[in-house]
Formats: sequence, C-alpha cells, structure tokens
Amino acid sequence: MKKIVLMLMMAVAAISAHAQKYALVDMEYILKNIPAYERANEQLNQVSRKWQAEVEALNMEASTMYKNYQNEAVFLSQEQKKAKQDSIMMKEKEASDLKKKYFGAEGELYKQREALMGPIQEEIYNAVKEISDLRGYSLVLDRASNAGIIFGS
Repeated sequence: MKKIVLMLMMAVAAISAHAQKYALVDMEYILKNIPAYERANEQLNQVSRKWQAEVEALNMEASTMYKNYQNEAVFLSQEQKKAKQDSIMMKEKEASDLKKKYFGAEGELYKQREALMGPIQEEIYNAVKEISDLRGYSLVLDRASNAGIIFGS
C-alpha cells in the first residue's frame, strides 16, 4: 500500500513539474548591451571617484596634522596638546562622516544608483514579464547572478 501511495505521489509531482515552463535570462548580457545602462554606470563611477578624492583629501589632511603634532608635541603645553588632539580627532570624524554621507547604506551614491538604474531595471523587468506572459513561462531565472528569480507567476 505504501508503495502505491508513494508511486502515485511521485507521478502527480512529475506531472505538475512537467506542466510548468521555465526560462533562463542572462541579465549581465542584457545590461551590457543597453547604452543607457553603460552611460549611467559611467556617471556613477565619475561621481564615486570625485567623492572618494574628497574623503581621501580629508584623511590626508588629518594625517598631516597628526605628523605635525608628533613633531611639535615636545614643545607644547598640555592645553596646546589637548587642542591639537581635538582638532585632529575632529578632522578624522569629518572624513568619516563624509564617507558615510557619500558611501553609506543610505548614502548619496546609493540614491544616485537608484535614480539612474531604477528606470532601466524596471524597463527590463516589464519586458521580461511581458514575454513570459506571452510565452506562458511560470518562472524566469537569472543565470548570470545569484539573485535567482526575476519573475514568477
């Protein structure tokens, strides 16, 4: 009896799996062939390099201040040392805050990426959805990344 139930369950599973149509899409290839995506990517790279240079300049300034402090420390009073240390720490904090503002989880780079890439990705998603509806695909997978499912009905 157990064998019959098991065989029946396997047959039903095979029939239901056979009825679904799957499609594989290479999103990396699609994105590489969209000029708007390439332009948006280049804009993001330019902005990122500019902001990175600003952060590095502040870090370099803090480093220079620290080296000068080490050279002058012997000649400074305790109050002067404290003032120099505070100014160095403020400069380091300023650099850290700027880095977080530009490159943090909700930073400017993230916002610009969403603004530039969002419409392109939405357009691709709508095209994939339309084609999968027309051809009867129940699942569309991205073979280029680990993200997996692009569309499922």
